[in-house]
Amino acid sequence: MTSQIIPVEAFDYVVFGGTGDLSERKLIPALYRRSADGQITAGSRIIGASRAELSHEEFRKFAGDAIRSHVSAEEIDETKIADFIGMFYYISLDAKSDKGWAALTELLGDEDRVRAYYLAVGPSLFGDFAERLHANGLIRERSRLVIEKPIGTDLQSARDLNKIVGKYFHEEQIYRIDHYLGKETVQNLMALRFANALYEPLWNSAHVDHVQITVAETLGVEGRGGYYDKSGAIRDMVQNHLLQLLCLVAMEPPASMDGDSVRDEKLKVLRCLEPINSSNAAENTVRGQYSAGANDGVAVPAYLDEIEDKGSNTATFVALKANIQNWRWAGVPFYLRTGKRMPTRVSEIVIQFKPAPHNIFTEDAGNSISNRLVLRLQPDEGVKQWIMIKDPGPGGMRLRHVSLDMSFADSFGGRSPDAYERLLLDVIRGNQTLFMRRDEVEAAWKWIDPIIEAWESTDEKPKKYVAGSWGPSDSVKLISHDDRTWHEEHDEE
Repeated sequence: MTSQIIPVEAFDYVVFGGTGDLSERKLIPALYRRSADGQITAGSRIIGASRAELSHEEFRKFAGDAIRSHVSAEEIDETKIADFIGMFYYISLDAKSDKGWAALTELLGDEDRVRAYYLAVGPSLFGDFAERLHANGLIRERSRLVIEKPIGTDLQSARDLNKIVGKYFHEEQIYRIDHYLGKETVQNLMALRFANALYEPLWNSAHVDHVQITVAETLGVEGRGGYYDKSGAIRDMVQNHLLQLLCLVAMEPPASMDGDSVRDEKLKVLRCLEPINSSNAAENTVRGQYSAGANDGVAVPAYLDEIEDKGSNTATFVALKANIQNWRWAGVPFYLRTGKRMPTRVSEIVIQFKPAPHNIFTEDAGNSISNRLVLRLQPDEGVKQWIMIKDPGPGGMRLRHVSLDMSFADSFGGRSPDAYERLLLDVIRGNQTLFMRRDEVEAAWKWIDPIIEAWESTDEKPKKYVAGSWGPSDSVKLISHDDRTWHEEHDEE
C-alpha cells in the first residue's frame, strides 16, 4: 500500500539562513524527497539567503552535497537531484542593512504565488527580517512566515517575539514549527482516537490509570553548549515538544481537523494544567545533570566538561508529574521525562489502562496485567497494544501478556517520511493544523515559568546521574511514590 502523492501549487520558498546547519541537514533533504516523489510542481523556486557571498551555482552545489550527505543511498537519484537543484537560487543579504534586498525583490518579481519565508536563523533576528520584508514590499496576501523554536525563553520574551512578527504578518500567515507534530506516529494518535470507536470511549479517567511521555536522547550537547546552557531540558524540550504531545493525548475531540479547531482544543488543555510552583515543585518535579559515563560502551564526558560555565546548574534531565483539572482527566497523572545521555534514543507515549475490575481466574493462571497502549515516535515508529490472552496449549488456563504490534516499516513498507517533509509543504498548502498558534505558545510558557522560578528560588542543584543511565534516582521515586513504574520495553517481555 502506498500513499497518494498530491502535488502542491508552484511556490517560492525563501530560506533565510540558507547555508546553515538546519537548511543543510533538514530542509534541503526534506524538499528533495518531496520533489523526488513528484509533489513539488515545476516552476517552484527555492531561494537561499544569507550573508555568505555565493553564486547560484555554488549554492546549487551546496544543496547537492547536502542531499548526498543526509539522504540515504537508496533514495539518491542523480537525475532527480539535477532537476531539483535546478530550482535553487541564491541571494547574499543582511538582516540589518539594505544589502541584497533589492536583488531579492527583483528575483521574486510580481507573480501572484505562495511565498514562504523560512527564518532558519536565531530568534534575535526574527524582527529584523520581518521588518525588511515589510519595508521592501515583500509581504503579500499569500505570503507565509515560518519560525523555529526557541520562541522566547519565558512568557514575556515569547510575547515580545510574537508581537514583533505580528506587527508585519497576520496570525494566519505565521507558522511556528514544532517538528514533533509532523511525525507519523503523532498524527496516528489522532487517527487512533478519533477514527476508531474502540478507543475514544475508554480515553478518560474511568479507564486510564496514567499516561507517560518520554523523549530520551543518547547524545550530549554536541557543540550546542552555548545555546543549551541557557535553555536546559525544560526550555529545549518540555515547553514545546512534550507539552504538545500531552495536549494531543489529552485534548477533547475537535469539531474538525482544521487548524483552529485542533489548536482550540490543545489550548484548553494547557489552561487546565494544575500549576506547579514553589509550593509543590519539590514533589512534582525532578532535575538532573549528567556526569561522566558511557553510551554503548564508549566513554563520554560530564555535562560540565562540555560547556564553559563549570558551575552551571542547567538541567539536562527533567521529570514532571502533571495533572489536568477537567472532567475527562481528573485524578489521572501525566508523567513527563526527557534527558540527554540516556541509554537509548526513544520517544514514546504510553497510555496505561486500569486493571480489569474483577479477576475470575485462579492463581494458577498467572497474573493479569493491565492493558497498555504504546505509541513509538522514534526510532522504529509504530503502535503496540498490550493485551492478555490464553497461552496456547492443552495444559489448562494460563494467561500471557502479548502485544498487537504494528510497525510502520513492516505494515506500509519503505521509509517513513521525515516530519519536515509534511510540515514544509503544509505551509504551502496553508494548513496550520500541525503548527502552534500564538496563544498556545504563551499558555505553555505561562505554565512553565513558575516551575523555573521555583527551581531558581532554591539553592538545590540538579541531581547527578551517570551518562548512559535513565536519569537520577529521584525520577524513579517521583513515579514509584504513586505505586507506578516508568515503562521500558524489556519490562513487557
